Amino acid sequence: MTTSDADGLLAEQLLRLTRRVHRIQKHHWERAGLDITPAQSRLLRTLTHYGSPPRMADLAERLEVVPRAVTTLVDGLEASGRVRRVPDPTNRRVIRIELTDEGRAALRELRGARRAAAEEILAPLTDEQRDVLGGLLNTLVDGVVTTAGTERG
Repeated sequence: MTTSDADGLLAEQLLRLTRRVHRIQKHHWERAGLDITPAQSRLLRTLTHYGSPPRMADLAERLEVVPRAVTTLVDGLEASGRVRRVPDPTNRRVIRIELTDEGRAALRELRGARRAAAEEILAPLTDEQRDVLGGLLNTLVDGVVTTAGTERG
């Protein structure tokens, strides 16, 4: 098998694993009674990274999506009571997105469901295998620089 073939196989395995993770995670969300999309979950988690409510543009940049996508996500989360739009205290034309108590409760449920999904997916691995996998995934996420100085990945 050539390196190219092996890389293609690895890419396919990673995609299959990603789909499996999403499927199992969704199952756990449903069991917890959470009616939420993966994108909405990501937005809720992202809100926790800010010390004060961020602007929609900040969220779009951090999530690496177009602002319209954030608007759609916020609309759904606002309808479910998980976030609210609040005016910026210094510029009334700017809207900020604030996590509500319902949003914080949903995040707790999401974290529990995520842990349960991870336990299910990682069950076949030993502790040593989990450590190795974690290191490999960190390398892939962070990117690897080859000896020629170019990023590969």
